[in-house]
Amino acid sequence: MLKVIVIGCPGAGKSIFSKKLRDITNLPLYHLDMIYHKKDGTHISKEELEEKLKNIFKKEEWIIDGNYQRTLEMRLEQCDTIFLLDYPTEVCIEGAEARVGKKREDMPWIEEKLDLKFKQDIINFSNVKLPQIYDLLNKYKENKNIIIFKTREEADNYIRSI
Repeated sequence: MLKVIVIGCPGAGKSIFSKKLRDITNLPLYHLDMIYHKKDGTHISKEELEEKLKNIFKKEEWIIDGNYQRTLEMRLEQCDTIFLLDYPTEVCIEGAEARVGKKREDMPWIEEKLDLKFKQDIINFSNVKLPQIYDLLNKYKENKNIIIFKTREEADNYIRSI
């Protein structure tokens, strides 16, 4: 496990899981939200994001946390291990609501409220994005270590086990 991606619905706790994994493995951690978003709420271009990812791929080891469907396949091609946090929608909404107003190392600003569009993205995730993710995982399953958690407890138990 040298090149890891952590994916899942917004609010699932990808960043928290990634930080715990980093603390145990000492692999460098890159949060896609910190790479893509600027402090003023704007973001870099999708092309810039892809270039920054390509530079990370050149490193011998890393953890990349975040979904960003547009770059998912390129990350799947480069990684050796995939963690998918496939949690119920209610859990993800609760997770997103719980981080409102808190400073985070994985986001360049403090969320002041749960944006309605963002909440709708969470609600739609299991029907819209998740099938695409599983299709891609199926495509790469032969030569990747794929670990899927259905609950936070499963993820916590995994972290404790390593």
